Amino acid sequence: MEIPILYEDNHLLMVEKPVNIPVQEDSTRDNDLLTMLKDDIKIRYQKPGNVYLALVHRLDRPVGGVMVFAKTSKAASRLSDAIRRGAFDKRYLAIVRGRPTKDKAKLEDFLLKDHRDNKVHVVSPKTKKAKKAVLDYEMIGKHNGLSLLAINLHTGRPHQIRVQLASIGCPIYGDQKYGQKVNKPGQQIALWSHTLTFEHPTKKDTTEAESLPPKEYPWHLWPEYCRRS
Repeated sequence: MEIPILYEDNHLLMVEKPVNIPVQEDSTRDNDLLTMLKDDIKIRYQKPGNVYLALVHRLDRPVGGVMVFAKTSKAASRLSDAIRRGAFDKRYLAIVRGRPTKDKAKLEDFLLKDHRDNKVHVVSPKTKKAKKAVLDYEMIGKHNGLSLLAINLHTGRPHQIRVQLASIGCPIYGDQKYGQKVNKPGQQIALWSHTLTFEHPTKKDTTEAESLPPKEYPWHLWPEYCRRS
């Protein structure tokens, strides 16, 4: 599988993650993005031995869009620190069922993961081990019972966008885990990592990459936000 490269230099590799590919090896033992990219670097640069490539953030397996990997340990350390400090701007596009009560809002919840069923739940702030999750959304389009949201993610909790939007009555189109009552098996989740913006770990200038979702249902209802083909 050819992985689109959005930006690359000696320290960074930014790519468009395909949907339904795990970012790293998991229990399924399916081909994963990190291994595929290491193999690609090894071939393209004719590198002997092992290739260093570090995962500094994640996307859920069914979600596609822009991701950044670190090609050096210095870049990995500085990017991880930027993420911890909240200096990593992550923007997403999501198509949800229904329409949020407010066209623009900040969602602040406390989330707890249940490892038995691999689901995350909104819980009381007093719940032990619960972690605060924050995002902003703005509705930028609506069509036939669906709403297109632009999302600014402030924290990176597992399944965060999916569970927070479901908690306000707007599950993401195609999400089988948090919208099983309204989505059908086989529908592809309409959540996309749209842009990443951060300070370059060595050059100190602003680095940004953008990825657009494919021109297929339901994304094609808003062609201005779809990938040109």
